[in-house]
Amino acid sequence: MPNSIRSVLHRLLPLCCLLPLLGLGGCAGMPRSGGWGGDATLTPGWQRVGHAALAAAKDPYTWVPAVSAAALQIGNLDNRISNWANKHTPVFGSRRSAADASDMLVEASLALYLGSGVAAPGPADGDWIEAKAKGFAAGAATIFATSGVTIGLKDLSQRRRPLGTGRASFPSGHASFAGATNRLTFETLGWYDMAPPLRTAAGAGLTGLALMTGWARVEAGKHHPADVLAGAALGNFFAEFFTKSFLDPATARHVALGVSPQGDGMSLHVAFSY
Repeated sequence: MPNSIRSVLHRLLPLCCLLPLLGLGGCAGMPRSGGWGGDATLTPGWQRVGHAALAAAKDPYTWVPAVSAAALQIGNLDNRISNWANKHTPVFGSRRSAADASDMLVEASLALYLGSGVAAPGPADGDWIEAKAKGFAAGAATIFATSGVTIGLKDLSQRRRPLGTGRASFPSGHASFAGATNRLTFETLGWYDMAPPLRTAAGAGLTGLALMTGWARVEAGKHHPADVLAGAALGNFFAEFFTKSFLDPATARHVALGVSPQGDGMSLHVAFSY
């Protein structure tokens, strides 16, 4: 694992350990009133977890890069793009610059996530510090899960890096980390009162940051394009899954039935509340 990502994980470990200590097993049917992190829960229920997993898998930022990674295996396109990129380094100018840039980009992704979480609206009448700790603990759990699965897949695939410097090419750890943190940032921005064009621009910027991180790894000769696409899909999946499972407040859904006279008959009213 790259030293830059390892140091980030060491910094996040205390936050991850706070999650069970803060007693997040509150009512899953509470309204969205606790601010970012205020309504987090350790007991979301299997139905909510299942819905979260399905939503994360169906998210375009998960399945599009995953399908693209598979498509790149046709006609050896994956290797051809990789060889061209790390030979010509059209964006970063050299492999060394590309490798350095990828480290700086993942650190920028982390900084954006941490900054967005600190500045996110907190509970109107509650423990601000506890709410923030809950939110960041859920984010830390996301990053640790992403990193753990990434390392496991590297050990299973044993894919050789483009320049033959090892067998830890698939998937890219930098890309999975950037995919997770940038999606966490985007989800956190959902708590901000932002105009739609600004929110769209923020999403585009975060997507661009993730793409540049992945491409830097390709130009550095550390990964094939499919490796970074798979990593991005993996990171996005876990960020979406953990957010919807444990961080977003669940809303109680009720169905109310009513009957009232209507001329010579009766009228049935059905009302849904969320």
